[in-house]
Amino acid sequence: MEERELDVAQVLAGLHEPVPEGHRSGLIALVGRPNTGKSTLLNRVVGTKVAIVTPVPGTTRNAIRGVLTTDDAQLVFLDTPGLAKPRTLLARRLNDLVRDTWAGVDLLCFITDVAAGIGPGDAFLARELADVSTPVIAVANKIDRLSPKERMLPELAKLEQLGSPFGGFADIVPVSAHSGDNVDRLVEVLTSHLPEGPRLFAGGQVSDQPERQLAAEILREKLIEAARDELPHSIAVTVDEVAPDPERDDLLRIDAVIHVERDSQKPIVIGRGGEQLKAAATAARTELEIIFGSKVYLSTHVRVAKEWQRDPKQLGRLGY
Repeated sequence: MEERELDVAQVLAGLHEPVPEGHRSGLIALVGRPNTGKSTLLNRVVGTKVAIVTPVPGTTRNAIRGVLTTDDAQLVFLDTPGLAKPRTLLARRLNDLVRDTWAGVDLLCFITDVAAGIGPGDAFLARELADVSTPVIAVANKIDRLSPKERMLPELAKLEQLGSPFGGFADIVPVSAHSGDNVDRLVEVLTSHLPEGPRLFAGGQVSDQPERQLAAEILREKLIEAARDELPHSIAVTVDEVAPDPERDDLLRIDAVIHVERDSQKPIVIGRGGEQLKAAATAARTELEIIFGSKVYLSTHVRVAKEWQRDPKQLGRLGY
């Protein structure tokens, strides 16, 4: 069985769709410390789920592209992992991924959690951005959680001060990715800072993630939600195949492998009587059926990849 592939001809045809004079397009990297709401904001802007979201910091491990196409612009977002203290080889590689992303984009969208308060982690990241010539738009996220509302102005003043190492932010926009408050205004601001250019993706495309990566990420999200603080950073998911069932045209078969670091972690993932893994797999299958528009048969296997976060060979095999 062969994995379904993107219709390249259709995408290329979309790139030649006529666009108005003055059309703007470009790449925008979403950067910020862990758990500031980058993935939530990406999903809100694009209008559909393209990145997994959990309450656990450090969930994002790939540079995920989300595409917003309007009448006069196309904004291509890259949701990057949060820059964090590198305690493992995986963390160091993710930090390298973040910094590499900064160099190849048209705008940087620096996202902070103003409800939690502008802190040392934000200041550290702002200093890192001082070495980048790319324009930076500051986003004060989670304004819906500020109580009382009078707290916003002091936090915005602190945020403005963070831009001093590189001459100030090009703009500062307060938003709530959760409620959608002021997100339309953010899109307008980002669009105004993009260069003129044609579309980079077909008009109807919202992401360029392969089906296997998307399926793996959705299952990892559900496993993290089930396990919470017990072992989320010890879970990696790979999908060997997303393919039509040879006997049923309306069924996709997805074979997933869940990798943990130690034998003692397997029962945490599986749960008593297999109930935890079954619940996570059922939640993932339900969501994937909506995304793929097809019935899904999801098979899961749990394997031990000893200390995979610190092993270069294991990281390579797992796609990091």
